[in-house]
Amino acid sequence: MLKIQRSANSRVVFTLSGRIEAEDVNGLGQLLALEKAGQHVVLDLRDVTLVNQDALKFLAGCDAENCPAYIREWIAQVKGRSKRRRTR
Repeated sequence: MLKIQRSANSRVVFTLSGRIEAEDVNGLGQLLALEKAGQHVVLDLRDVTLVNQDALKFLAGCDAENCPAYIREWIAQVKGRSKRRRTR
């Protein structure tokens, strides 16, 4: 189960907690799309406990903060695979 909290000041922060599953990616993308163009939006992943492959691909394209080290490493691996595919 994924819990999302939104807060805003000079930037919008979505604090995520729980599991990010494939079915959560579309909803999260829709939430981000509702923000004003040019608004700095950040995902706080400090309390995320599990991420599946589809969610990792999505997160690799986002501005994420407070990632647990293992999630940061997984995102880096996804980004590395994407770069290798583009350079071939």
